[in-house]
Amino acid sequence: MSYILPFTQLRNTDVATVGGKNASLGEMFNTLGSAGIRVPDGFAVTAAAFRYFLTSNQLVAPLTAALAKLDTTTLQNLAAIGKTCRDLLQAATLPADMTEAILAAHHQLNPTHDFSVAVRSSATAEDLPDASFAGQHESYLNISGDANILAAVQRCYVSLFNDRAIKYRIDNHFEHMDVALSVGVQRMVRSDVGSAGVAFTLDPESGNPNVIYVTSSWGLGENVVQGAVNPDEFYLFKAAIGSKPRAIINRRLGSKEHRMVYAKLDEGHPVVNIETTAMERSHYSLSDADLLLLGQWCLRIEQHYGMAMDVEWARDGRSGELFIVQARPETVHGGDKDLSVKEYTLLSRPAAMPLCRGRAVGRAISAGRVCVVHSLEDASRVQQ
Repeated sequence: MSYILPFTQLRNTDVATVGGKNASLGEMFNTLGSAGIRVPDGFAVTAAAFRYFLTSNQLVAPLTAALAKLDTTTLQNLAAIGKTCRDLLQAATLPADMTEAILAAHHQLNPTHDFSVAVRSSATAEDLPDASFAGQHESYLNISGDANILAAVQRCYVSLFNDRAIKYRIDNHFEHMDVALSVGVQRMVRSDVGSAGVAFTLDPESGNPNVIYVTSSWGLGENVVQGAVNPDEFYLFKAAIGSKPRAIINRRLGSKEHRMVYAKLDEGHPVVNIETTAMERSHYSLSDADLLLLGQWCLRIEQHYGMAMDVEWARDGRSGELFIVQARPETVHGGDKDLSVKEYTLLSRPAAMPLCRGRAVGRAISAGRVCVVHSLEDASRVQQ
């Protein structure tokens, strides 16, 4: 049984073997390097290894039994069922031969132990054109040391049964036990002292395919991915990228309130958020030169895959180099045939000041009763 596959052996056809994220990383690592696109090296712990972990710990039957009790209509017992599943996986142990294979691959990737790694979940039903699973499973940053890497791999396995991941599988009609989890172990880019963000090869709000939309913030990209900061935003005109001097058609300075950085070893967590300085908040976190290069890379990635893409990038603050750390199909507008834009105008005036304000995903107006939801446990309170 093959527990480990290096990125050098992976292609986009290997989703069933190493999940969508790892397959895409291997595809870019091996086919787009000649175009100058940099992808950090790494290896995948295969989906077969995950299934071996389940069977060796005799987890298939109890997991199946627990999930069969889930109320899929109201989800009232989702929190309890999810916790039962996670507890089963967390209490299990990685088989000895699998442990040896993971550590051998890590020592080959990092023989001098001079950098840390990201340990990233990659499900076999992930990063598909019609189901992204983005953010459903966990990833762990700035991991070093054999014991910590093994623990992070197991925590990735546990995250397959996060409440949100269970619900996402229900919504998208995936059988829980048919989905396996691969884990990617990838060299960390030192964006903690640089910047990182996300790019879409279309406008994520309107679906306009003629632009590339880029977000950027100081520090590790997790803050941008999770929506924890207001990032800088840029729009590039595709037709002008690489040939015209004015490809950047719009930019907006974000407040970038926090920077995620490596934590000290004695702080108990591998990463921590710190407040950005006034200087960092008042300056763009990505230079025009890097933005234009990133635009060229995103356009090339879209052309390679033949579809609109959602791309995560990072800039190493030490070397100044840009890297692509993930690319997946854009699932909101990517399949749309026609572009349509709706504009809404609020004619009435509010009787009082707004109770809260925030960044909106899309622009629309709606009316109705407010339901405060603290977790998925409250899902039954939300009406259609």
